[in-house]
Amino acid sequence: MIASDIDGTLLHDDGTMSDRTVAALRAAEHAGLTVVLCTGRPPRWMKPIAERTGHTGLCLCANGAVVYDLHTESVIESFPFEVDVARRLATAIKTAIPEAQMAVERVDGMWREAAYVPLAKLGHTEVTFEEMLAEPMVKILAKHPELDATELAAAAHAAVAELAELAETTYGGRTVIEISAVGVTKAFGIERLAAERGIDAAGVVAFGDMPNDIPMLTWAGRGVAVANAHPDVIEAADETCPSNEDDGPASVIESLL
Repeated sequence: MIASDIDGTLLHDDGTMSDRTVAALRAAEHAGLTVVLCTGRPPRWMKPIAERTGHTGLCLCANGAVVYDLHTESVIESFPFEVDVARRLATAIKTAIPEAQMAVERVDGMWREAAYVPLAKLGHTEVTFEEMLAEPMVKILAKHPELDATELAAAAHAAVAELAELAETTYGGRTVIEISAVGVTKAFGIERLAAERGIDAAGVVAFGDMPNDIPMLTWAGRGVAVANAHPDVIEAADETCPSNEDDGPASVIESLL
């Protein structure tokens, strides 16, 4: 199995995927390897990736909370929060960090507070804080107008303790704290998909660049950080490959094949 983060790992800094990377992913699938892209992105952001890869592989969206088939562009399975738990978590964060800007991802779109400015123009609905938390969701998002990522992550961790999985990630140069249900990580998703196919950790090569990739990299038999990765990711990985700009994951996949 090949498991890879997307943004900052497979994609260049301008958001494009090189012909070399596309060829490597398709060759891996054609050779019989299971290809799984792993991302914090919601399913609605995956159409361009599905088309660019020639509909290759599966995808774990929302950091493992949604299994999405890139061949058919359809959701296979999801692991949402219990509504009561999500409400407790979001309320605890809002109480501890009143200026936090929050949103939630559901399988079919984003629901957000007015203050939360989304990166994409489509697929989101502005609602009140209470309305935002009224239905099952796969991920809670938090930003802050002044606190940096480290400060916001520390404050969010203190507010929710062991009640959720928190990850710091970056989209379009902006850092967001992503909150998933307890136990739902990229590693959780990869382990389930691998087990279903009779693949153990030793048969998985994983690539990543941000802290939300660490559980996946440390679970996989071979965890590879791109050279541009967060320092914590490089420390956690088994090895480092060239950067996303230099098609590092593609070079490793080519060597495997």
